[in-house]
Amino acid sequence: MATKIDEAQVRRVALLGRLELSDEEVTQFSGQLSAIVEYIEKLNELHTDGVEPLAHCLPVHNVLREDVPRPSLSNEAALANAPEREDEYFKVPKILDDNSGA
Repeated sequence: MATKIDEAQVRRVALLGRLELSDEEVTQFSGQLSAIVEYIEKLNELHTDGVEPLAHCLPVHNVLREDVPRPSLSNEAALANAPEREDEYFKVPKILDDNSGA
């Protein structure tokens, strides 16, 4: 038995989501959501007993590189293209005032 999403339900969800929908959009979404619910109901008819749940349909393995320490950039190399610097640091604009509480 297909569940019909009526316009009142669409308007209620739109109200909860603070969405302003036109009458045409309410009618359109009502039909679209009803079609989605009908499709989900068809999926519920499938016999899935004994089927293992999958996180992915393909055999995926961890493809990350080994976590091995390597030499990093020197301060001079890291600051080479910095628009502004102060001593050995990046100089950035101040974004918080003294009364920000941060």
